[in-house]
Amino acid sequence: MPKIRKSVITDIKQIQKLVNEFARKEEMLPRALNELYESIRDFFVYDYEGTIVGVCALRILWEDLAEIRSLAVQKEYQHSGIGKALVRKCLKEAKDLGIKRVFALTYHPDFFKKNGFVDTDKAKLPQKIWGDCLKCHKFPECDENAVIIYI
Repeated sequence: MPKIRKSVITDIKQIQKLVNEFARKEEMLPRALNELYESIRDFFVYDYEGTIVGVCALRILWEDLAEIRSLAVQKEYQHSGIGKALVRKCLKEAKDLGIKRVFALTYHPDFFKKNGFVDTDKAKLPQKIWGDCLKCHKFPECDENAVIIYI
């Protein structure tokens, strides 16, 4: 039975494989094993009979700001609602934690807009700029779109 659940240690290598598949296509940043172990509590996985077919993380950045990141669904499972379900799970957790704003940097803004997000200016996300962005080979010429939702 497919289910969304919090990630566990034994999921990390499958998470890395899935995320880094998209990173090789330059659709997201690659994630090193140590980074994934350190952020394991951020991840939800879509488990289908013991195989991780989708992942999504909610990273808390500030008292009222979080980021949806590392959203990836195996190609053969895309367009089946898995990505939407993972984002909704992250948004529910954000709301339960008292987070008011959740953003994403993405090459697929239409996906997020269908899920209630709106365009925003990256300059309004200073906590993000001094985090992962400094490590990105595209910084400061980022071509991702920033989207945000207020919950």
